[in-house]
Amino acid sequence: MSEDAFNAEPPTLFLTDADVEALADWESAIEALREAYRRPDDIGATPERAVAVTAAGWQRVMPSAPPGARFAGSKTIAASMRNGLASYLITLFDQRDSRLAALIDGNRITGIRTAATAAAALTALLPARRATAAVVGSGFEARAQLRAAARVADIAEARVTSPTAANRERFAAELSEELGITITSVASAEDAVRGANLVLCAARSRDESPTVRSEWVADDATIVSVGSTTRSQRELDPAIIGRAAIVIADAPAEVVHDSGDMIAAREAGVDIDAITVSLHDLLGGRVERPEHGIAVYKSTGSGFQDIVIAEMLYELAVERGVGTPLPVGILTIRK
Repeated sequence: MSEDAFNAEPPTLFLTDADVEALADWESAIEALREAYRRPDDIGATPERAVAVTAAGWQRVMPSAPPGARFAGSKTIAASMRNGLASYLITLFDQRDSRLAALIDGNRITGIRTAATAAAALTALLPARRATAAVVGSGFEARAQLRAAARVADIAEARVTSPTAANRERFAAELSEELGITITSVASAEDAVRGANLVLCAARSRDESPTVRSEWVADDATIVSVGSTTRSQRELDPAIIGRAAIVIADAPAEVVHDSGDMIAAREAGVDIDAITVSLHDLLGGRVERPEHGIAVYKSTGSGFQDIVIAEMLYELAVERGVGTPLPVGILTIRK
């Protein structure tokens, strides 16, 4: 080490998946994202994700320096599709002195930020009335979506569907008790969606055909769609996008150009550019949900969300003495 380089002080903090579980709560995550999305969007602050394809799978990097935030960083995902394995790592750099403040296991953060961002959107999208919710999917993402939505919506009852009866019945039993909501397991997406005014979509079909059809959806429904994040994936019938009065996008460029649902809608003749607006503009009060028509919140996920949640967790960890300070670290170089 020389006069032109120094180690981080305080030392880089490592947060495990168990640390993240201990620190995170829905209310704090939702509020952190609401506040971050109220600020105007800065396209250059969150570039589109970069993907390097390898012989075994891929490496994806999602960087962001959220405007007004103390920290910048990225989430890296290493996926071995051959073995069905993936790892998630978030780096957090202090923008004041460029030190590496934290390394954080990103596994749990991915689910938290996806559902918490959707819940933040619902605070401005949902009409002020009790909701009947449909949940399409019964896995980790679907559970997170209902848990987060229940923090911001007055949900009277819910219906859940997924291909495996045992999974959806377990979902209904466990979340009914946890959330104090009557949740019914139903055999088909149509049975779940018909009559619902809040539709939470967190599952794709095995053959990538839409899991939710337009004819099932009420004219004033609010739809959350988080299950189709690449060009080849499908979740919503293109006719749903065609009926939508507004589509709220967490990352507009990626939603419009890289979500299979929106690509299919464009190919079907829908002018998706005319109805798609940024979540920044919705939560910043620059646009509102139209009085009539379907509202769709469409998410592909964003490094912006990862860094906002990572900063929140880091500050809580420092305050509560959680995490492991690393005995060694990278150098910060004077330029």
